[in-house]
Amino acid sequence: MEKEIKTTEKQSPHQGPVATLTPSAVEKVKSMMAKEGKSGFGLRVGVVTGGCAGLSYDLRFQKTAYANDVVSEQDDLNIFVNEESVAFLKGIKIDYIDSLKESGFKYHNPNAQSSCGCGTSFS
Repeated sequence: MEKEIKTTEKQSPHQGPVATLTPSAVEKVKSMMAKEGKSGFGLRVGVVTGGCAGLSYDLRFQKTAYANDVVSEQDDLNIFVNEESVAFLKGIKIDYIDSLKESGFKYHNPNAQSSCGCGTSFS
C-alpha cells in the first residue's frame, strides 16, 4: 500500500503541481540530500537540451527558489521548476525504482511524444 502523497503549491498560476514524486522518490531524494549534507535543500526539476531524443531531465539540489520558479511542496520537500520548463513537465510523475534489473529515477511525462531507451531523454 502506497503512502499518501501530500502536495501543496506555494506560488503557481498553474492548476496543481507541475511535478509529483512518488513516496519512494521523495524518500530517495531526502536520503541523498542527507548523505550529501544538504538537508533542508529543495529539489530542482528541469529540462535541458541534449540527449538522444532532444531534451533531458535535470534533477539537482538547490537551497532556495529563484524569483521565476514555480514552487510546490510535497512531504516536506520543496520542488522548484523554472517557468520555461513548465510546458515540458506539467503533470510529470517521478518515481524511484530499485530492483535487480535497474535502479534510478523513472519519469512518466504526459507531454513527451517520444523518449529514448534509457528513459532520461524525450521530445
